[in-house]
Amino acid sequence: MSGAAGIQNLTAGFDPFADATNDSEVGGAPQGFIHIRIQQRNGRKTLTTVQGISDEFDKKRIVKAFKKQFACNGTVVDHPEYGEVIQLQGDQRTNVVQFLTTVGLAKEDQLKVHGF
Repeated sequence: MSGAAGIQNLTAGFDPFADATNDSEVGGAPQGFIHIRIQQRNGRKTLTTVQGISDEFDKKRIVKAFKKQFACNGTVVDHPEYGEVIQLQGDQRTNVVQFLTTVGLAKEDQLKVHGF
């Protein structure tokens, strides 16, 4: 019966995914994190998406600053699951991280860079 006792301790109150589900936003992403992803389009073309910027900031003005700073095109897309997402042409992941930290929109530990 010692095997059954070992199984009993698995039902304890410890939830390894508790930190992933706490304080979740509408899209299910943890609040406070800004996700910077890259998506492959066709051939060599890529698209950088920035998701999770707080609603207190005007995303259209942020895109305008991105476009001027990085010399690329960009837009704000309303995604049904993730809310407003910023899309930029090209691989702008490192540029976005540097911009958001120097301007003060986010701290380094709030940024999550995904891709390749």
